[in-house]
Amino acid sequence: MIPAKPAQPSVPAVDFLKVTEQAAIASARWLGRGDNNAADGAAVDAMRLEFGKLPISGTVVIGEGQKDEAPELYVGELLGQGGMPCEIAVDPLEGTDLVARGDSGAISVAVIGAPGGIMSAPDMYMAKLCVGATAKGRVDINAPLADTLEVLARCYQRRIRDLTVVVLDRPRHQEIIEEVRAAGARIRLISDGDITASMSVGVRGTGDHLYVGMGGSTEGVITAAALECLGGEIQGKMWPRTDEERGKLADFGIDDTDRIFTIADMAPSPYYVIATGVTDGNLLRGVRYFADGARTHSIVMDLHGNTVQFIDTIHLFTRTIIREIRL
Repeated sequence: MIPAKPAQPSVPAVDFLKVTEQAAIASARWLGRGDNNAADGAAVDAMRLEFGKLPISGTVVIGEGQKDEAPELYVGELLGQGGMPCEIAVDPLEGTDLVARGDSGAISVAVIGAPGGIMSAPDMYMAKLCVGATAKGRVDINAPLADTLEVLARCYQRRIRDLTVVVLDRPRHQEIIEEVRAAGARIRLISDGDITASMSVGVRGTGDHLYVGMGGSTEGVITAAALECLGGEIQGKMWPRTDEERGKLADFGIDDTDRIFTIADMAPSPYYVIATGVTDGNLLRGVRYFADGARTHSIVMDLHGNTVQFIDTIHLFTRTIIREIRL
């Protein structure tokens, strides 16, 4: 039986678009300047300001950390002017190091969900496996990667050597990388940004077919909401490395490290997922500035409206336009 969707949200998805657009515009100013803290701080400030203008009663369940760790967008912070009750999961700038280096793949992302609709996850590593709608229900995070790639090849009606697997370039993934290479698939190693990479496998035409590896659990929750909107799938397993992290799991009521978390666990009732490119990537273009403003490229996923929109927006910083707007 398919679970019923929660009541239609009263604030439309597009009203939240400025939240990520303004965070992207603010943080992209720091492109290549070597200051990841400044880039992240600019994104947080801009996103917090825009949330404060919305007619919502929002509670942050995934943000910049606990209240004693972050002055803004901390877990438990209340956002908005009052109105539609919702839960919020954000990463104002996924890929702070990417922006600092002037590298590709950084985004600003926000998830808006029904009360109780977004899992509050402990901040630790999670083993993840992400696929798009074409392979949904056909993969198993516990299966050998060679078997998973054979399944994907059948789903996409191509050979394994024509598949692309996205993996974070980390020493902890050396075994995964070797398995993929031994199976004959192509690999796209990324330095940061596993939310972006996971969303990329959920959109046909990006050239990415599988994301696998250990990344942040909070990023996993945001990914789950996005893949729910895109019809894809994520499977995740918590990956605690210390007794302290195992204790943190217990505090969240998780006592089985072999438990597989699915979209139903991590994002049971998302309303919207909105992301804006900060730097160019496979899925979204980065912020482009011109004399009178900036141009952004965003994806707005509306689970209730059953729509996925790619939105190209021109932002004018002054009332007096010096030159014509470019197509």
